[in-house]
Amino acid sequence: MSHIYISPSILSADFGRLAEEIRDIESAGCDWVHLDIMDAHFVPNLTMGPPVIKWIRKSTQLPLDAHLMIENPIRWVEDYRSAGADMITFHVEAADDVQATINKIRNLKAKVGLSLRPNTPVKLLEPFLSEVDLILVMTVEPGFGGQSFMPEMVNKVKFLRSKFKGHISVDGGITAQTAAICVDAGADVLVAGTAIFGQKDRKLAVHSLLGAKRSV
Repeated sequence: MSHIYISPSILSADFGRLAEEIRDIESAGCDWVHLDIMDAHFVPNLTMGPPVIKWIRKSTQLPLDAHLMIENPIRWVEDYRSAGADMITFHVEAADDVQATINKIRNLKAKVGLSLRPNTPVKLLEPFLSEVDLILVMTVEPGFGGQSFMPEMVNKVKFLRSKFKGHISVDGGITAQTAAICVDAGADVLVAGTAIFGQKDRKLAVHSLLGAKRSV
C-alpha cells in the first residue's frame, strides 16, 4: 500500500475536552476520525448520536467515518449523513437489505463502508465488493474498546485484498505490532483507540502504528 491511513476511534477520547482531543490528533498526522455508533441492540453498548456527530463535524475538516453498529441501519443513514459523516459503514448482519442500504448511502453522496463481525463468513461480502469503498474487518467483537486482537481475522484481510481494490480497515486491538501484521496482510486503514488516545504523545503514537510505512 502506498499510503496507510490512521483513523482514531473517537470513543477512546476524553469527551470533556473533545475539541482539544480532535486538534491533537489532527496535528499528530491522523487521516480520518472513526465514529463508533452503537445502539445497545446490535451490540451491548450505547454511544453517540447525530447531535454529537454534528458537533464533531464543526470541530474538524478530517473525513468522518460513521461506523453504524446498529440494527436496520437504513433508517439512520440520512441522519448521520446530515450530521456530517463523509463515509457511512454498516454491518452486513444488521441490514435487512444490504443493497438497498448501499444505494441509499450512495444517493446521499456519501462513501460506503461494509463491516462484519468476527464470526461472520467473509464470503457474505463478496456480492457487494464492487459496490462499496471500504470493508471494515472487526478484529474484536464489536461493542467495547480495549479488547485483545484476534489474529485469526488476518486471513479475512488477506482474502479480501485478493479480491477488493478499495480500502480495507481493521478495528480492534490495534497496536504497533498488530498494525504491522494487518498492513502486511493488505489493510490500509488502521482504526485505533487506546493506542492513540491512551498516549500522551499522539504524534509518537501515530509513528509507532505506522512504523516505517509512512512518515508524519
